[in-house]
This record gives sequence, C-alpha cells and structure tokens, in this order.
Amino acid sequence: MPTEPSTPSDHPPDPVLRAEQDHLVESREALGRMRATTAGLTAQGGDRVSTEHLKQVLHRRMVSLQDDPTVPLFFGRLDYAVALGAEHDETLYVGRRHITGEAGGEPLVIDWRAGMALPFYRARPADPMHVRRRRRFGFSTGALTAYEDEELAADAPGAGTGSAILQAEIERPRTGPMRDIVATIQPEQDVIVRAGLGRSVCVQGAPGTGKTAVGLHRAAYLLYAHREQLARSGVLVVGPNASFLSYIGDVLPALGEIDAAQATVESMLADAAGLAVRATEPTPRARLKGDARMAEVVRRAVWGHLAPASENLVLPRGIRQWRVAAYLADESVAELRARGVRYEAGRTMLAQRLAHQVLLRMEAAGDSPDDRVQAAVARSREVKAYVAGLWPALDPARLVLRLLTDAPFLARAADGLLDEDEQAELLASRPGRTPKTARWTLADLALVDEAGDVLARTPSLGHVVLDEAQDLSPMMLRAVGRRASTGSMTVLGDLAQATTPWSVSSWAEALGHLGQPDAVVTELVDGFRVPGQVIEYAARLLPVIAPTLVPPRSVRRSAGELDLRSTADALRATVDGVREALGHEGTVGVVVADRRIAEVAAALGAAGVPYDLLGEARDFADESEGRRVDLVPASLVKGLEFDHVVLLEPAELVAAEADELTGLRRLYVCLTRAVTSLVVVHSAELPLALAA
Repeated sequence: MPTEPSTPSDHPPDPVLRAEQDHLVESREALGRMRATTAGLTAQGGDRVSTEHLKQVLHRRMVSLQDDPTVPLFFGRLDYAVALGAEHDETLYVGRRHITGEAGGEPLVIDWRAGMALPFYRARPADPMHVRRRRRFGFSTGALTAYEDEELAADAPGAGTGSAILQAEIERPRTGPMRDIVATIQPEQDVIVRAGLGRSVCVQGAPGTGKTAVGLHRAAYLLYAHREQLARSGVLVVGPNASFLSYIGDVLPALGEIDAAQATVESMLADAAGLAVRATEPTPRARLKGDARMAEVVRRAVWGHLAPASENLVLPRGIRQWRVAAYLADESVAELRARGVRYEAGRTMLAQRLAHQVLLRMEAAGDSPDDRVQAAVARSREVKAYVAGLWPALDPARLVLRLLTDAPFLARAADGLLDEDEQAELLASRPGRTPKTARWTLADLALVDEAGDVLARTPSLGHVVLDEAQDLSPMMLRAVGRRASTGSMTVLGDLAQATTPWSVSSWAEALGHLGQPDAVVTELVDGFRVPGQVIEYAARLLPVIAPTLVPPRSVRRSAGELDLRSTADALRATVDGVREALGHEGTVGVVVADRRIAEVAAALGAAGVPYDLLGEARDFADESEGRRVDLVPASLVKGLEFDHVVLLEPAELVAAEADELTGLRRLYVCLTRAVTSLVVVHSAELPLALAA
C-alpha cells in the first residue's frame, strides 16, 4: 500500500521512504557529475567537419542530461530474485534516463527503454519475469512522497492488486503541455512502444486511450534502441496543426530526445516546395484534388513531355562531326523508361547514353576517348539541347499550375480518369500565373509534392510518426508515406474522429496510400483520460459515425461530471460554466463553433474572465496566473485535453461542417476533450443521437 512520508513534528520518517529519498539525492548528485563531465569535454576532430559533428553530439548529450528538479529522476523500482530465475538478486531503479554512479560505474537509475526495465510495464503474477517486487513511487514537484509495493510472486500476499499511485497519476489534473506517460504505460501500450524499427504499426485509438503519447514514446524508444541508424536517417513527427505540435512539443525533450523533427502536413509540403498556402477552396474541389486518381494524372502530365526524335544528333568536335541516328536516341529513351527511373534521373542518364554513342563512333574511327571525354560530351551544348528536345526539364510547381489552367493539357493527362465535369472543377481553381504569386491551397501543394516525387525521389527518413492520420486525403497520405518509403511508420488516429470530407473510410485504405499495406493494425479502447460519464455520453454517436468500432471504456476511478444545460441565454450560461470550473483545479477549455469565437470572446471579456484564444501561436508552456482558460475554435481542438470543458451549442458544431456525418464526428471530438468535467450548454435542440 502507499506509504505517506512522515514529518519530524510527529514521528521519525518511514525508514524505507528515507532510504529511497537518499537514493534520489544520490542520483541527482550523480546526474550533476555526468553533466559537469560532459561540459568539460572539448570537441576536437580530425577536421572541421568532424569537429562540428562532435560539438553537436556533445550538445545533444548536454541537453539529455538536463535536470528538472520538478521531475522525479525515477518512478519505479524492480527487485530481481534468483528464486524467480534471475541471475542475481538485484535492485534496479527505473527512470527517464540512465544515471551512473561514481564507484564502479554501477547504474543508479536505468533508462525506462532498457531491456531490464521491461518487467516494470509487463510483469504480472502469472509471469513475474524474474521480478519479486515492483515498487512505484509517488512524487510531488519532484519530491518523493510515497511508495507502493506489488509482490509479483504468484503466492505472495496481495499479488495482483491494483496500484493506487498508478491510478492517482492517471487522474492527476492536466496543466500545461502534454506530459510523458513513462510511469503509467500499460502492457498493451508497451507492446506498441517497443515494436521494432523494421515494423510499421497503425493504432486505432478511441479518445483518451493515449495513442498520441504511445506514438511519441515509440519514437523515443526507437531513438534509444537504434540511435546511430536514426541519427543518420532521421525521425519526423507529423501532427494536425501548430497548436497540437506546441501541445506535444515537450514530451520527447522530457525523455532526453531532441533529434526528432516536428511538422504539420502543411508545413512539410510548403517547406519541400518552397511555397506557401495562401487560399482555401470549396470542399468538392479539395476532395477532387485529394483523390488518389490525381496521382496518375500528375504522372501522365510529367511523362507526357517526352517527345520522339525528329532529327539526328550532330556533335561538332574538332574538325569532325559525329552523328547519332534519331532511332538510336528513341531506343535509349525507351530503354530508360522501361527501367522505371525517375524523370530527372532519366534526363541525366539520356545525356550519358547519347555521349556513349558518340564515343563508340570515335573509337570506330581510331580514337581512344576516355571517361573524361564522355563526361565532356554529355555536358556539351549540343547534347544538352538535343536532350531538352526529347526529355525537357520540368518544375513541379509550374507543371501543377499548368494542369490547373491549361484545359487541353489537363484533358490529355486526365483522359479516362476524370470526366468533363471534374476537369472543369479543377480548371475553376484559377490559382494564378506563376508559382511564386499563385494562391496555392493545401490540396495544391500535395499535387506539387506528387509531381516533385515523379521528377526526383523524395528522400526517406528512418521513421515517421503520423498523428490524426484519418483526416488526410489520399494525396496527403501519399506525401507523408513517401517520407518513409525505405523506413517505418507509426500511424495514429481514430476513424470516429475523421472530420474532413476527404478522409479515408478504413485503415486498410489509408495504409495503402501511405505505402505501408503490411502495417499491423491494433485497437486501443481503454480510456485513461476521458471519465466514464463523458465517454459514455459521447459514445452515443458511434453507431452513426463509426459503427464498426468497439465503443471505448473508461478505466478511470472517477466517473467525472457531465452537466447538460438547456437555456434561453446560452452565452450567459457559458460564462457561468467557466466561472464554476475556475473554482476547481485544472485547465478550462471553452469549445465553440469557429464563427462564434468573437461573440464568446466578447462575453468572457465583459464578464472579466481572463482567457487565451487558442491559435497557431499558443504557448502551452505558459503557466502564469490568469491563463487557465482557453477559448477554443472547434476546428483546432483535436488532440488537446482540458480538465474542464464548457461546450457551446452542439447543433452549431454539427451544422458548421460540410455534411452531417462530418459534423457529428466533429462533435464527438469536442465532447471527448474533458478530463474531469463537461458542461454542454445549448438553446437549440441537441442532435438526435445525443438527445436519445
């Protein structure tokens, strides 16, 4: 059972707790020594490049050894026993990073990702994994406050009982950005976290099941287990919007990992193309541009630029002229096409093929040209001009711009794929005349990315974590997937939370577009965040929005609070709900339809309630007084969580979307953001599924 610390005013401290506190002090001192030792190292390589590389290595090491006194250095302990098959009777402390003692280099704390830490997450009386006792620690602002033992030998008294400390940690109020879950990872989550680098995993997770945290912790595990490989190939986390990335931004650094890049789909595509999203477009057009058929349209548009040779290649060199017949040039083009090379690689190779034909003729005439001559011929003005006539250079943005503005060009590329009405819809885009001035949409940039990959292979990363994957169009999924064409992925999402008209209908379809058809799909249904009353209420929508999914279930001890308020003055009731929530601990999210933001902001301001308007620049790390309330547009709430949520007019949230199904899914997302309490304020009738 948990043991609370004693104070000098009543009786001596618990000796076990005191010993554990001593170990905490010793571990913190050792971490300080490790950081001081690293700070004293000098980066000096054999050359400037090596020196800079060593400086980066030392910098990352310094960052990983930062000590935050508010965060415990360890959260668990494992007592291995020879009687249960272990090699030694051994005690190991489990924490966020490895900490080595001064004498003999013995570990004071082992990294949670190490193999020896595995039983902390998976051992049970039926399979103790050589561990006699698992101990959990309770902390408050980094100070040790309690401990709790779980005997794992099947015949031990109390074996298999639940953990009060674990439950308390799960139910702790959510303040500030997302925190790591290393102390509370459940066995089914740990299986996903420790999946190997060569394996792609798709997690269908109901609200509050921790799928985002699981994905981030898998990234941290892979960076630990395959550090050298991933340091070269890279890790990317792709999230739905900048607010979401800000919310999750502290998780990996808290685990000592700073090498994973983060991006939204928009920023990823914009950075790759050197362009910016400057416009939105009607839903039917965006849906059409995101259709998988557009990949073939783009491919045809690129390769349709090849032209047959109309004349021989003539290359003056010295006093001689060398000729390559047009049919030989066409054969070289056909051979390269048959090899399936990328467009730009084919252009380069064609110049070399033609140069080789010239060298053959030189040799037949008695010359002895070498590789330098072939390279010079391939770079010659005549060969470049000839190649440009057969295989012209292309720019991906200009190509897509032409597709959206040149009707005959689009008709040739879309023949048999898009009907006349669909082609007319694309041509109605009218983005502009030049790539730099065009009013690009997000769907346009996905097409540009597709064209860029047809021209030249997109570099692959070692691992990509994609969150809220259910919201991406097939073309967006293809864009993300090609960033892991030779790597692996962790795909996270919830089909019940698909809130875009262009979203896919199944994970099999999504994984196919991502290029990961063999990924293992697993489903998480145990909710650790959303309380029982709230998730059961929101789950009334599931038979309509996702009838094939298993309804989520809450494992929270607290059932939470659900309050449905029907009123004639919804704005006043909303302000009242916020004031009541501020009387309790934790954050408050006021979730409203995007079009009502200004109106609700005015009401909060008039009532003297300080708030932040959630947007692209939101700083979740700001814990200053008066920043407990967030006014949240429904379009940005996905992936976030608040202790208390006040939700205004469910019917308006539904009506704001392109269709009722998408609207009900948006409502499902909004209803499942609460950790402790949910107040639903409405003057209009509730959607039928909720009113039942």
